[in-house]
Amino acid sequence: MLTSSMMDALVRISSNVKSMECELHCPVCKEIVKQPVVLPCQHSVCLMCASEVLVQNGYPPPELPPEPNSPASTPNTRSPRQARRPMPSKADHRPIDRVLRSGFGTYPSPGRRRKEPPPAMLFPCPPCGREVELGEKGLTDCLRNLTLERIVERYRHTVSLGSVAVMCQFCKTPQSLEATKGCADCQASFCNECFKLYHPWGTPRAQHEHVQPTLNFRPKVLSCPEHDQERLHFYCRTCQRLLCPLCKLRRVHAGHKVAPVAQAYQTLKDKVTKEMNYILSNQETVLGQISQLESAITQTEANSVAAREQLSQSVRDLTALLAERHASLAQALEGARQRRGEALAGQVAERRSLLEHAGLMAFSQELLKEMDPPCFVQAARQTHSRLSTSIEGLQCFSLAADPSFRHFQLDVSKELKLLTDLKFIQAPLAPVIDTQKTLAYDQLFLCWRLPQESAPAWHFSVEFRRRGVVPGGGARGGIQGRLAAARWGWQRLEEVGGTSAVIDRLEMDSVYVLRVRGCNKAGFGEYSEEVYLHTPPAPVLNFYLDSRWGLHADRLVVSKEQRCARSVPGLSLLQAADRALTSCHLTADLLVGDVAITQGRHYWACSVEPGSYLVKVGVGLEAKLQEWFHLPQDMASPRYDPDSGHDSGAEDSLESPPPFSFLTMGMGKIFLPQAPNHHNNHGCNGTNPRRSPTIANGNSPASSPTGLTYPLPPRLGVCLDFEKGRVTFYDAHSLRPLWEGPVDCSGPVCPAFFFIGGGALQLQELVANRMADQTPVRRVTIQSRVTNLNN
Repeated sequence: MLTSSMMDALVRISSNVKSMECELHCPVCKEIVKQPVVLPCQHSVCLMCASEVLVQNGYPPPELPPEPNSPASTPNTRSPRQARRPMPSKADHRPIDRVLRSGFGTYPSPGRRRKEPPPAMLFPCPPCGREVELGEKGLTDCLRNLTLERIVERYRHTVSLGSVAVMCQFCKTPQSLEATKGCADCQASFCNECFKLYHPWGTPRAQHEHVQPTLNFRPKVLSCPEHDQERLHFYCRTCQRLLCPLCKLRRVHAGHKVAPVAQAYQTLKDKVTKEMNYILSNQETVLGQISQLESAITQTEANSVAAREQLSQSVRDLTALLAERHASLAQALEGARQRRGEALAGQVAERRSLLEHAGLMAFSQELLKEMDPPCFVQAARQTHSRLSTSIEGLQCFSLAADPSFRHFQLDVSKELKLLTDLKFIQAPLAPVIDTQKTLAYDQLFLCWRLPQESAPAWHFSVEFRRRGVVPGGGARGGIQGRLAAARWGWQRLEEVGGTSAVIDRLEMDSVYVLRVRGCNKAGFGEYSEEVYLHTPPAPVLNFYLDSRWGLHADRLVVSKEQRCARSVPGLSLLQAADRALTSCHLTADLLVGDVAITQGRHYWACSVEPGSYLVKVGVGLEAKLQEWFHLPQDMASPRYDPDSGHDSGAEDSLESPPPFSFLTMGMGKIFLPQAPNHHNNHGCNGTNPRRSPTIANGNSPASSPTGLTYPLPPRLGVCLDFEKGRVTFYDAHSLRPLWEGPVDCSGPVCPAFFFIGGGALQLQELVANRMADQTPVRRVTIQSRVTNLNN
């Protein structure tokens, strides 16, 4: 006798098994699978369902094995598709794997040799939502899912669906007996008498394997669908397919990772076990998420009711407004009708008074009978005036009011279009970041725009984080990258009003990841694509062009802000070109910054007009620059700290570094020296690079014996390390180093620029100066998970 605890355990086990039923359903017929085959997408479907789908898609009907009359196929539970199919004959009891190997899914014309392989069959897989390619052999290459069949059989017995007796398949119909044995080789169930009859003692059939009676026989082992009786001993990890020894030798699997099936079995079993144990050990998390989802469902129902009520209220408000407006317009129309009717009625009465024996005419006739002149004159003046007015009206007749009412028609085309386009509010689409205007300088300037078809945004949210970097500057990967991402989480600028933002207080020589999303009444929209910006390698040096140094007003023009200079070829250059046969001298115009560097590391950027003839950008010793241009030594120098405390010792070295370091640009190109160049008398090209340039772009450089030529970058960056006596030139847009070389830092060093021929140069404006009038936004740190961040 079962106790209550045992009954509760049985009920719990039964309920757990019943909850598994959804995993056993065929995605096509929505019933428990029968004779399942595994598609290339790893989903399992009934063989008959798959064949019906292929026939519906225009493929020829394949030859099918008999569908077993399983205990679930009773008159109450039999599938409707079985009622349409005739029962197979008893003689047809071929195993399903033999039918699959016999050419199922192929359709060459009989008697003809196929020249070209038929097109691959496409099966629309419902779970995937796409068409799966079965290959030219169709379902022939799809293996039978024996494991799923065993699970289904255990499920049927657990839920008491296997209590229906299995009848002998060889007894005559009126006297069919219950089967007592099953034969795995014959794949049929027998009663005792029929089993003895079909398995005589002393014959090979007597050695067949005996099993429990069933109507769902399966092959003992999986065999290769292409090579008959070849067992699947290998597993291709690349193709994710089971292979037989003959399939393994094919060229298609050359170089693939092929492992014994026992090894693949153990590996996959260990993974499934670990994953299952992980889920079982986190049941509290699962239950918590279930509670959260159930709460979300409840909130969804409540919010949907509120939204439906709000929708009804909005429609009622529109209806009420339309009714009110309709009444107002109808009242205006009625007032116009009354006024026009009265005016026209007055005209009718006036005209009727002009008839012969009515109104004014009758009164005039009586007035003419008056014989007393004074009395007649006194009474006839008003009548005369009325008659004159009536005559004018007869001669110039017009209606007193327009009866057409054409201008009382409504043009509701715009309103109808608005009502037609009436829909629920939508969040803004993902913004598009303008990479041409976005830059990192003294501060980070980010610019974006919304797509044209996007809903408007009330404000934007800008998020940024520092990307993990190693000391050498390369990006970290793997665990180090995730740890760096954990240290540098996302930060946010909230409620940004415009389509641009400035981010300050950033780390130097770091890569930052940025993204933007808009917000309106519907909530936040999608994030934009992430962009990466590299901050300058040193503090940004802000300076202006000093017009007191070597400036020739007839050839150089400096802007009022002293941040832009343009060289215009003057008379001196024309004269120099005229003497080109006897002299190669060309005029070089110098401009320097109004600041001298005496210590530390500094960075600045500028842009050179691509059409410039020759422009040199770099640094040089202030004293040497004055000496070069023969300037008086007592002339006021650019500002600098007179006592820097720096002693480079360059004068004691045998090979002192050059006093100048420049890169030459012109005609849309930039020249990067490779070999050390001895500076000339003026020291204009005095450079001694220690390493070759490293540029990664799609344009191949033009090489020469002395250097390389690259396309001119949009902006050029210069970084001076005063203590080390090194200057590095960068592509300021991507912060990739272009060239590095030494420079003499024994004294104050100035930014310097040379112009030969026509050209223009623009110093990079500080982001802080550009956005000085912008209202600051609130800056917060986002406390979120960082495991999903890609480094």
